[in-house]
Amino acid sequence: MVLQAEAMVLQAELTGSLIVLLVNLVIGTIAIYAGARLIIDADTAIGRAAVTALLGALAWALVSFFFGFIPILGPLLTLVAWIGIINWQYPGGWGTAAGIGLIAWLVAVATLVVLGSLGVVGFEALGVPT
Repeated sequence: MVLQAEAMVLQAELTGSLIVLLVNLVIGTIAIYAGARLIIDADTAIGRAAVTALLGALAWALVSFFFGFIPILGPLLTLVAWIGIINWQYPGGWGTAAGIGLIAWLVAVATLVVLGSLGVVGFEALGVPT
């Protein structure tokens, strides 16, 4: 009986985590898509934004894990890695990628503030650093 209850709790936690992952990935995708549409308005697709959000989150997590403990340099390297993924996925160079990243960050923060105030999500978005 106890094992069955523990299995149900684990399943509920896993389901909740997957829902949070999906919601945050959608917010990150929309934010990057909006940034790309506003900055370059060409060669933008929601699929590309989703891949960029997922790869950006992975790059952010890996670089943060290995270098995040270094004051100033760690967060700077994670930001450069995230913008590097955007630069790799979209045309226009590092300045364009930084612009897309800035717009994506603003859109994600605004969306998360609204959804957070409604109690829908926490203040984080997969694929966009907050």
